[in-house]
Parts: sequence; C-alpha cells; structure tokens
Amino acid sequence: MCAVALADERVVYKRPEALCDVPTHYCPGCTHGIAHRLVAEVLDELGVRGRTIGISPVGCAVFAYKYFNTDGAEAAHGRAPAMATGMKRAMPDCVVFTYQGDGDLAAIGLAEIVHAATRGEQFTTIFVNNAIYGMTGGQMAPTTLPGQRTTSSPYGRDVELTGFPIRMAELIGGMSGAAYVVRRSLHSVKEINRAKKAIRTAFEVQLAGLGFSMVELLSTCPTNWGMSPPDALKWVEEHMVPYYPLGDFKVIDAVRSLAKR
Repeated sequence: MCAVALADERVVYKRPEALCDVPTHYCPGCTHGIAHRLVAEVLDELGVRGRTIGISPVGCAVFAYKYFNTDGAEAAHGRAPAMATGMKRAMPDCVVFTYQGDGDLAAIGLAEIVHAATRGEQFTTIFVNNAIYGMTGGQMAPTTLPGQRTTSSPYGRDVELTGFPIRMAELIGGMSGAAYVVRRSLHSVKEINRAKKAIRTAFEVQLAGLGFSMVELLSTCPTNWGMSPPDALKWVEEHMVPYYPLGDFKVIDAVRSLAKR
C-alpha cells in the first residue's frame, strides 16, 4: 500500500536549479519573486544556465546576482543595456539578460535601452513595471499612472505638470532592431503562465540571433502602494492593465516561424 502511494506521488513544486536557495530581500507580496522564478525555469528548460550572465543595475533587483544561480554582474543605475552590449559582443556564445525596473529602465536608462534596441543588440531584457520607485521610498516613476499617489506626488500624478506615463513596450516595439517586444502581467495564474511563455520566446529569439528582445511584466509594489498583497494584485488588473494593455508590440516574421516549431 505504501509502495503504491509513493509511486503515485507527483512533484508539484521544486526550486529551479537556476535559482539559488537563499532568502530574498523583497517585500511580502512583491511579484519580483515570481518573475525571478519564471526566468530561472526558462533557463533550466533551455539548458543554458551554465553559459548565462544576468545583469542587474540599481533598483529593487540590485541583489539579483545573489538569487540567480548564473554568472552575474552589477551595472550602474540605468546602464545594464550598455554592459549587456559589451558582454554579448565579447562573448557571443553566452546568454545575456538584463533585469530592470521602471525607474531604472524608463528614466535614467532610457537612452541605453532605446539605442540597444535600435541597434538590434542580441540580448534579452526583463522589464519589471510596478509604476513606482520601489527601492528608494516610493517616489513617482516615469510609469506612474495619472492621479496615482506617491511620496513625491502626494496629491496624485498631475499630467499637466509631469507629463504622461511612458508606455515602454510600445516605444521599444518601434525600434528597427527589436525582434520581440511584448507586455505581460503577474497578477493572476493565467497571466503568469502567459508571461513564462513570453520569457521563453524572448530567450529563444536571442539564441537564434534574431535581434533584441524585451518582456515587460506588470508587477506589484504593495509596500509603497500602501496595499495588502491581494489588493495590489487587483489594482494591477483594474488600473495598470487598462493603461498598459497586455499584448505583442513587435514580433518579426522570423519569430513567428520560431514559435511554430
């Protein structure tokens, strides 16, 4: 009886080899942990962990090199795409990805990501958009929604004073060197599964040498939003998704052919 029971057991959860067995510093309810796991699972499934380099600049993911069981590098604020460009060109057989937040990628690093995409650099960017500066205390970011309250916009973002939030997937999707640019979300199981498929495709684009790839992930920041984790997930669905529609913003024909294989 015991032997039958053991034979019928199924493993429903285990830590990916590409993810280190260490505590993270992320706040409870933050979806950075989900994003990390998805990237790690994809690296394992593609069998490229041993030749992968992850690059994280200043931001909530500043210690990502401690969490991914891959080679890692730390970039100055916003400069991860520049570092990734050098590493990928010097070591083209390596799999290189940047892991960046919205305050980093869409503000101080905007020029770097735009020019990397237009040059068609052969690396992958995982862009975590939680509409706020998370690490430094919850200030308004380039992706903060109109009317959203932050520590530097306590009455809500006034677009007449600060302009409108930047839709990065739409912007980068317009770059000639971009091969695959999509936006997904982490607010539900369904969307998490779709996000993983997109991350896998983005890395496959890099492995095939088709050009620059980026996956934008709508994420939560319960601490700085002043919400419970469940309410933060609901806020993403009800407020972020309408402004940042999920979808594919650049998929070249070669990528469509790749997806059919």
